[in-house]
Amino acid sequence: MPSAFQFQCHFVLIFLAASKGETRYLEVKDASEDEPFLLLSEDLKRELSAGQIYRRSLRCIDMLSIEGQFTFTADQPQLHCATFFIGEPEELITIDYNFVNIDCQGGDFLKVFDGWILKGEKFPSSLDHPLPTSQRYTDFCESGDIQRSIRSSQNVAMIFFRIHQPGNGFTITVKKNTNLFPCNVISQTPSGRFTMVIPHQHRNCSFSIIYPVVIKISDLILGHLNGLFLKKPSVGCAGVGDFIELLGGTGLDPSKMFPLADLCHSFHGSAQMKIGCDNTVLRMVSSGKHINRVTFEYHQLDLQETENRKENSIEEFCFPSI
Repeated sequence: MPSAFQFQCHFVLIFLAASKGETRYLEVKDASEDEPFLLLSEDLKRELSAGQIYRRSLRCIDMLSIEGQFTFTADQPQLHCATFFIGEPEELITIDYNFVNIDCQGGDFLKVFDGWILKGEKFPSSLDHPLPTSQRYTDFCESGDIQRSIRSSQNVAMIFFRIHQPGNGFTITVKKNTNLFPCNVISQTPSGRFTMVIPHQHRNCSFSIIYPVVIKISDLILGHLNGLFLKKPSVGCAGVGDFIELLGGTGLDPSKMFPLADLCHSFHGSAQMKIGCDNTVLRMVSSGKHINRVTFEYHQLDLQETENRKENSIEEFCFPSI
């Protein structure tokens, strides 16, 4: 299922593929050309006994889904490196600096970003994150010892770094913390079930699934009653204040994706859609006046399902890319 989004989000898709037991090696643009992007296997996770701290070296381009202590030591100038962290939907990520030996004056840097940023696209988007973009970066060369522990606002975070001098590097410890009301989430898997609750908070929350999927909403509770609309130029839920959006597209940022449908009424039952986009997002917009809740499940869309486009499904948008 080749697509531009797959090649733009190498590490995301490899991580998701690894969760299904597949092995892939892709080159990452702006990184070492022959650097394989390897991920932690489930077998390795099971080998860790209770209370044991997992330790390993970081690669220039890497992804972590497990707690532990990780060290990067440059064996040559490394100018375009990044590590991406992902947890379960109900987890936040804490990154602690244990040791840092970089030359800030010589052009090195070590930065944490609250979320993910790929090819200039951010998750969560600027519309959905509680902080302005400038405050989502924490630069070690500017903060130093002042801020040696950084916690994410959602289940994903990243560091990116540049180190010129061989032998220099850093050590970090990654921990997971419980998030009682998960808001912005990137799914680790192509299938699952999730309940999103926004309790009297004026905020927007996005759940991102980086696969074409069948998504079934089984329970939606909003603070008002209205209607269900497929997106048309003059129809939608924009004036309602509390509603659900279904979005699809080929990038990471929900604010740059195509709006497919609005749901702005409470219901118990089933509303199912087949969305053939590389990335599918369910986004809840909340005015803060009510307790809003939505329960949904999803699984990866297969070729047979794309040929049978019935029920209340999106018929045209995105399907040609499959």
